[in-house]
Amino acid sequence: MLGRTANGLYWMFRYIERAENIARLVDAGLRVSLTRVGYSDEDWHGVLESAGVREAYSEVHDTLTAADAIDYLLRDSANLSSVMSCIEAGRNNARMVRTALTRETWEATNEAWIDLKARLSKKLKATDLPELIGVIKHRCGLIRGAFHGSMLRNDLYNFSRIGTFIERADNTSRILDVKYYVLLPSVSQVGSALDNMQWESILRSVSAHRSYGWVYDGDYQSANIADFLILQVQMPRSLAYCYEKIVSNLGYLAENYGGRIKAHETADAIRKTLKQRTVAEIMDQGLHEFLEDFVSRNSQLSAEISDGYRFYQ
Repeated sequence: MLGRTANGLYWMFRYIERAENIARLVDAGLRVSLTRVGYSDEDWHGVLESAGVREAYSEVHDTLTAADAIDYLLRDSANLSSVMSCIEAGRNNARMVRTALTRETWEATNEAWIDLKARLSKKLKATDLPELIGVIKHRCGLIRGAFHGSMLRNDLYNFSRIGTFIERADNTSRILDVKYYVLLPSVSQVGSALDNMQWESILRSVSAHRSYGWVYDGDYQSANIADFLILQVQMPRSLAYCYEKIVSNLGYLAENYGGRIKAHETADAIRKTLKQRTVAEIMDQGLHEFLEDFVSRNSQLSAEISDGYRFYQ
């Protein structure tokens, strides 16, 4: 496969996943704001920080308000990670590799772009946000579903899936960081009713509330929730699940191309960490520090895949 085709597919699905996950970050911020005593607009610094756009936001806004932060994350074209920018970039990559996609996948992508472009053409009212977030998740799910149900399981599929799960792992870790690093008012609140409500909000934002209840009988303990979203391999948005899929798809590429690259060793090492560490060890290290290190290693893997498979040639 030409490197630019692999690049187009990889980034198409990274952008689609990122669009959904930025919407999930906004959802997390909204949900936590409803449960936090003494909530203020300044709390959106944490959401912007976890989205990786805090400094960029400050360059175009002198003050921070919830409305401006939400607008910047959802529809601002100056923000390359806004939902609208990601949907646009995903669609552009899909158009670039149109002949490598099934008709169903292309139509789902194009329809998502048309719908969301219309919905995000003007600033949104707070009352419209829950519906919009639901639409974004639905549209992104339709693209993945059309792709999963119609594509050959070949290297085209593998590069697309790797892009999806690298982005998902990055965003799950960032959503966790919103809660633990920034949004909890103080150490004294750990284990309180407020703490539990905020953790429940995070679970809902990653569509994990019901499945968590099946595993832990609805017992909202920070260690259990961190374990579920980091180490529980049956949870489809957990870091462990994402790395099972990344390693698996990289393995298929190694078979197809007759060799391994540096990215295989990095992915294996990250997966090994997630299999061998316990949540108690992670908490002892510091959840924020663990997540920060994970984001860095995940980004390193992405760069190694790009270099190893010559994405720009």
